[in-house]
Amino acid sequence: MTKMERVEKIGDAAEAMLDYVENKHTQQCESTLTVPHASYVDPDRWQREVDLVFKKVPLMLAFTAEMPNPGDYKAMEAVGMPLLITRDKQGEVHAFFNVCSHRGAPVAEEGHGNCPRFTCPYHAWSFGLDGKLLGVSEKDLFGDVDKHSRGLRALPCEERAGMIFVCLDPEASMDLDDFYEGFLGEYEDLEFEKWAYLGSRTIHGANWKIAFDGYLEGYHFSALHPETVFPRTPSNRMHYGFFGPHMRIGFPQHSIGEQLKPIPREEWGEQENNGFDFARIFFPNASCFIAPEVTQFAQLFPGPTPDKNRTVLNYLRREPYKDDADREATEAALNFFRDVTYEEDYIIGEKIQKGLESGAHKDVIFGKNEVGNQHFHKWLDWYLAEDPSAPKPVS
Repeated sequence: MTKMERVEKIGDAAEAMLDYVENKHTQQCESTLTVPHASYVDPDRWQREVDLVFKKVPLMLAFTAEMPNPGDYKAMEAVGMPLLITRDKQGEVHAFFNVCSHRGAPVAEEGHGNCPRFTCPYHAWSFGLDGKLLGVSEKDLFGDVDKHSRGLRALPCEERAGMIFVCLDPEASMDLDDFYEGFLGEYEDLEFEKWAYLGSRTIHGANWKIAFDGYLEGYHFSALHPETVFPRTPSNRMHYGFFGPHMRIGFPQHSIGEQLKPIPREEWGEQENNGFDFARIFFPNASCFIAPEVTQFAQLFPGPTPDKNRTVLNYLRREPYKDDADREATEAALNFFRDVTYEEDYIIGEKIQKGLESGAHKDVIFGKNEVGNQHFHKWLDWYLAEDPSAPKPVS
C-alpha cells in the first residue's frame, strides 16, 4: 500500500467517525461474543499464551530513538526472560539473551547504556556488541573454549519504521512484512525513526488481557474517564481498520464536525489529531496513542502469575527537550498520563480480576460495538489452536 492509499484510508475512517458522532452510532460486529472467564484466571491457559504467542511472534521491544548510536544498548526483561538489545559499531541492531555463556550471569544490568563490549560481573568473560565471545579471563588456566560456539545466544531481530522487533524464540524466523500486513507503513509515514525518546514509566495490574481489553474500546470513556478522556472524546464511537491481528482504532473528538467540515474532503486523511485520534495496536501486547503533545506507547507483558501484568508506558515526541523548563513541564505531563492510566484503568482491572476469580459468571461478553475486543480474542484463540491450516479470523 502506498502512502497515498494509506492517506485515503484514513480519510475514509474520518468520514465514518464524523457520521458516528452526528448520528449517534458506531461500527459493529454481526453478533456478540462470549469468552470463558477461565481465559483470565486459568494457569494452563496463561502458560500457553506465554509459550505460543509471546515467545513465538515478533514483539516490539525498543525504539530507534531509544538507542540511536553505535554502542548503545538496552537490557530488559520480557515474560521473565532476560534480554539484551545492542547497536554495533556499524549501526546494526542485535538481540540476545542477557545470559553469560559461562555460568549464566547477566552481562549487562537492566537499563540503557553505551559501551564497546560487555563484561560479565561474575568471572569477567567479555562479549562484543555483536554477541561474540571476545575474552576468557585467565584462559590458560581455564582450559580450551570454542569462542565461536560460546557467544551470547542470539534472537531474531530487525529494525523497521523507528522500532526494533525481536522474537523470543532463537530458532524462529521472523517476517515483519507478513506479520504486520503493511501496518508499519503508517509509522514510516510519520518518520517515527526521527522522533525523540522521553523515557518510560512502569505500572502493574491484573491479568494482561484484562488490561489490554481496555485499550481496545472507547465504550467505557464516559463512565470511567468523565474528567480526563471524555471531555475530548465521546464514548462508544470507534472505527476499526485491521491488518491481520493488528488494528488501528479511530476515536473521533466531540469537535470532529467543526474541525473537519471547513477542510476539503480530500484532505481529511491528513488531519490526525484534528477532530479525531488513533490508537495503533500491535498484536499481542502494544498500544500506541499519538497526540500532538506527546505519544504514549504501552507494552503489556504477562506478569509472573496469571493475575498480574507489567506494563511499560513509553513516551516519545517529534522534538527533543528544548530546555530544562520544557523537560520539567513534560515530565510532569508524563507522570499525569501514567497516573490516569493506573488510577482509572488499572485499579478497576484489579477489581475485575477478583470478580472473575470468584466464578460468579462463567464467561464475559463483548458487545457488537466492542469490535476490537472480539478481533483480538479471536486471533488469540487462533494462535493457541496451533493449526496454521485453520482459516484466520476475519473481522
